[in-house]
Amino acid sequence: MMKIIALIILVIPGIIAGVGIKLMRDSIFGIVIDPFTYTALQFFAGLIMTALGIWFIGGYLLYRERKNKRAQERFMKQTKKSGED
Repeated sequence: MMKIIALIILVIPGIIAGVGIKLMRDSIFGIVIDPFTYTALQFFAGLIMTALGIWFIGGYLLYRERKNKRAQERFMKQTKKSGED
């Protein structure tokens, strides 16, 4: 059950990123989708959707790798040593 939930958590941002790529592609070819009035606005909305989708997926994968201690040392959270501020 947990693996299905994890898959759903990753599929939804993936779909959002895919829609963002489609919006950017359509704006490059001059196709305006209904809620947008300008192709530039459509392109930037697609860019934001793509960036947020990739950011969420990357953050989720980094969190899981840190939790399982499989991430590289530079990506692991630094712990404070006693006596340091």
